[in-house]
Amino acid sequence: MHRTAIEELFAAADIAIDGKRAWDIRVHNPDFFRRVLANGTLGMGESYMEGWWDCDALDEMSCHAARVRLEDLLPGKKRAMLAALLARASFNPQSRQRARVVGEKHYDLGNDFFAAMLDPAMQYSCGYFRGTADLETAQRQKMDLICRKLGLRPGMRLLDIGCGWGGFARHAAEHCGCDVTGVTISGQQCAHAQEACRGLSVKIRLQDYRDVNEHFDRIVSVGMMEHVGARNYRHYMECAARCLRSDGLFLCHTICGSATHERADPWIIRYIFPNSELPSAALVARAADGIFLIEDVHNFGAYYDPTLMAWERNFQAAWPQFRDRYGDRFHRMWRYYLLGCAGAFRARSLHLFQFVLSKGGVPGGYEAVR
Repeated sequence: MHRTAIEELFAAADIAIDGKRAWDIRVHNPDFFRRVLANGTLGMGESYMEGWWDCDALDEMSCHAARVRLEDLLPGKKRAMLAALLARASFNPQSRQRARVVGEKHYDLGNDFFAAMLDPAMQYSCGYFRGTADLETAQRQKMDLICRKLGLRPGMRLLDIGCGWGGFARHAAEHCGCDVTGVTISGQQCAHAQEACRGLSVKIRLQDYRDVNEHFDRIVSVGMMEHVGARNYRHYMECAARCLRSDGLFLCHTICGSATHERADPWIIRYIFPNSELPSAALVARAADGIFLIEDVHNFGAYYDPTLMAWERNFQAAWPQFRDRYGDRFHRMWRYYLLGCAGAFRARSLHLFQFVLSKGGVPGGYEAVR
């Protein structure tokens, strides 16, 4: 009965059980069917981590599932949504105390681990694969794009909210002559960024964005708003506005879901990004309303697919040196994360937006950069 129910649900996404196509899944443990019916995408991911099923092309399987919103068809969806609503009503999962959890659990996995997976500048966000198939080139183009959108010039003070391993801070200092302050809540990121930017006009702090109270000519935030949380979006914008000079620009680069209040996948929240919550473009606009004017919106989320696929190839190539540290369960978990997200972006159910915001409007109008 459980198998028949799952076969019918997965057929809507053209995914067969024990089929022969690359995106079909092969079930090794019959308890898989009951578990997915009971726990939805959480059960799907956990059972993969435990070796209950396999698929030759997890990315394409995820793409098929995302195109028909298979997660909405699974019985666990309503329970997950109710739990999310109750949690949001009762506490703030991205409070100052809880905000550090994602840094400790995810970003502090090891600088050597992320260095092996990412490009040399350690950009852990979507590359700009315009006219290139090379990850390093795409990430350099992304950083150049941000610099041009912000109109960075020598001597400008730039705040990098959620500066990661300091790659963009270094780029802005070296190529644009900016005086950069970067803040992160990850201890390992902070240590790496401080070393990577040594000798440049860059200061890296282990600091919550809510505690920054200085004035800057420009502000950038890349891959940070996903960790802010819906209860804090307005305050996030207020903090940026407090620190931005009246004629400044703020670039917010964030993953967005397709719909407002669409909850992040419960498996991603439990195993990859604790307390994460994806905004929608509408929620970003609502948070900025009356604080910032939106000068430009650019969606290049389709480029996250090749970004994630490149990370997965690098991860696979480097895995032998990390196997003893992390173990085979982590290996399956990490591949499921990278390839599953690649499929979701390929299906265009997830997006990557860059918003350029001003406090009072750019005199004469803002000229969009692509």
